[in-house]
Amino acid sequence: MMHTASEVLATLNWDFGKGIPIGGYTLRFYQIFFALGFVTGYRLMLGFFKKEGIPQDWLDRLLTYMVIATIIGARLGHVFFYQWDYYKLHPDEILKVWEGGLASHGAAIAIVIALIWFSRKVSKRSPLWILDRVVITVALAGCFIRLGNWFNSEIYGKPGNSAIETVYLDLPRQDLLRYWDKSIESVAFVPLEGKAERNGLNHPRYTLEFTYTAETSQEAAALEFADQVRFLSNRAEEDRQLVFPDQAELVFAEGTPLKASIEVWGIPRHPTQLIEAFGYLMIFFLLWYLYERTSAPTRQGLLFGLFLVTVFGYRYAVEFFKVVQVEAEKDMALNLGQSLSIPLVAVGLIFVIRALRSPAMVYPPIQNPTE
Repeated sequence: MMHTASEVLATLNWDFGKGIPIGGYTLRFYQIFFALGFVTGYRLMLGFFKKEGIPQDWLDRLLTYMVIATIIGARLGHVFFYQWDYYKLHPDEILKVWEGGLASHGAAIAIVIALIWFSRKVSKRSPLWILDRVVITVALAGCFIRLGNWFNSEIYGKPGNSAIETVYLDLPRQDLLRYWDKSIESVAFVPLEGKAERNGLNHPRYTLEFTYTAETSQEAAALEFADQVRFLSNRAEEDRQLVFPDQAELVFAEGTPLKASIEVWGIPRHPTQLIEAFGYLMIFFLLWYLYERTSAPTRQGLLFGLFLVTVFGYRYAVEFFKVVQVEAEKDMALNLGQSLSIPLVAVGLIFVIRALRSPAMVYPPIQNPTE
């Protein structure tokens, strides 16, 4: 019997919420990974600066520019590239970064602008000098950010049988608890053996278990369940995570509190965030190796150009497996992520060719750098 790719390796049941509760505050996984990107980037740049005899004071100022540029650029990129039709009518929501909506293309543009400013005000060197070093850390930060997206159950892939697939169980749980919070106390998914095949897709099977509040009767729970099935089943394809099989029935258990269970099928999706994270990690190692082991740092613009070509070329390919991020993308031959990646790849190729044709450039160490 031939096995599908999804049966060969693993199904990842993402069912852990979006963060770690600490007192009355939830530390979100995305925040953790976002911070890791800056911390590891700082440590890497510190090593580069020490190797080249650069004052650490430069790095501290560089970090300030990078943090501000990344947040502002990523936010404005999302606002103007992806949802301008909405935000032009709700300008007061543009600054609400905590509600989500960041775009890597906007961050890339803002970072380049910030580093040009840094070069003019601080280093007094060509902007390509700092760009060639910063992009190494940005590739690693991109890996962390995509891991944060996976933990956050966002920017996921289209339904499909793949070697490693993810079922986002936390999304329907949050929907159920959000809209029926007065009657449902908790929701749990228990994996079942085997998979159910439907329309060519192999669905992981689960027992969906409800625990109801003390005020909820069995009759009320049964009536609400019909509404819940309609609500979750009528979600747009990109947001739908569960299938309710026709033959499944809601079964109530004896005792208190009131409990019920039913078999449901998960919709497996391509883990595009993990695919991107792995690609960016490999690009980081490539750029780091070229910096440490070759003459690439003396070819101004080479590492920066390679970064643009590899990161956004890879991003272009992965976008084919993602669900649409905004309504406007549904009728596009290429989505916004791909359309924005193409010119960046082209610019990267220009920098690579130019760097290979130009003479090597070596800056002398700074005299008496501060520690």
